Amino acid sequence: MFTKKMANMFEKYSVALLFLSFFVNLLMVKCQSPLAPALYIFGDSLSDTGNNNFLRTEAKANYRPYGIDFPSGVTGRFANGKTFTDFIAQLLGLPLAPAYLGLSANEKINITTGLNYASGAAGILPESGTALGDNLSFDEQIRYFQDTLLTNVFKNFIFPSERSKYLATSIFAISIGNNDYLNNYLQPARYSSSRIFTPQQFANLLVKRLRSRLKRLYILGARKFVVFNIGRVGCVPGVVNSANPKPTTPCVEDVNNLVLLFNSRLPSMLTALQTFLPGSTFAQGDSFGLNQNSSEAGFSTIPIPCCQVRGDGMCVPDSTPCPDRTKAIFYDAFHPTEVVNNVIANNYFSGSTCVPNIQQLAQKS
Repeated sequence: MFTKKMANMFEKYSVALLFLSFFVNLLMVKCQSPLAPALYIFGDSLSDTGNNNFLRTEAKANYRPYGIDFPSGVTGRFANGKTFTDFIAQLLGLPLAPAYLGLSANEKINITTGLNYASGAAGILPESGTALGDNLSFDEQIRYFQDTLLTNVFKNFIFPSERSKYLATSIFAISIGNNDYLNNYLQPARYSSSRIFTPQQFANLLVKRLRSRLKRLYILGARKFVVFNIGRVGCVPGVVNSANPKPTTPCVEDVNNLVLLFNSRLPSMLTALQTFLPGSTFAQGDSFGLNQNSSEAGFSTIPIPCCQVRGDGMCVPDSTPCPDRTKAIFYDAFHPTEVVNNVIANNYFSGSTCVPNIQQLAQKS
């Protein structure tokens, strides 16, 4: 699912990058001040660090072999180890942002380095993913952030000027929209959206809804946003292997073309918001450009999950995953491995797949 350029990077840096990144990040945390006071994360299973553990849903990753390479084991992350937002937190010199629903009332009050509201199966639209059970939609995630302001930020930053500066210099990462297609528009038996909206109308609806929610975060004090577009969901094993008829190409391009309708509208929307909202900066992360299939050596070249998967694409509980996770792109039928998350995060942080990149966004005065 990656370009030739990205695959070459993986081949060259796959194992070494994990150790180098850990060492550099450790030095950053111990020897430098963080580049931002906090990282607040909104999104879906690509960023969820355990919120779905506390919801009634089939979309859970709170069992082995998930977390097999995470220091503390199983956490609810939909990967063998860290998510890409975990690595972004480390690159900023911050602790990993904990899952909001997993914290006690006292912990919620005292954490000022950021929180994670992401929820597996969640989408921009509140109905997305609900066939699997409960999730925190983007609206609900924002409401929990608003609660955080009242119980945490107002407590720890007494003066309005302190609160404003803290929020204005924090990073707000938004990676959501995958499930509005995977667990909504592309499932006509469960959702009516594809019968109500043309693909163009649906993309317009998502962009309009996303814009209004980003404005809400701005009103609440956010100023530095990094918004990720939707990746090539037509290339994930769960889509490719369930396609009927089977695609003759590595990906289901009809699905990717649907996503492109949303992605093509996103840049102009973010540019307009930045112009309209004084003091705001919107960085766009290009997930779609990162996710292309490749036949380069060193990584799995066909869409095979690292773990044995169930019918829903999740890992079979207590199954044994592939022995060398550094060579695999996918951990289950929908989610990347830790090594992929690491490379992606580094590209977003200091590369050209996020404009401005996150490092530049954090350093912006």
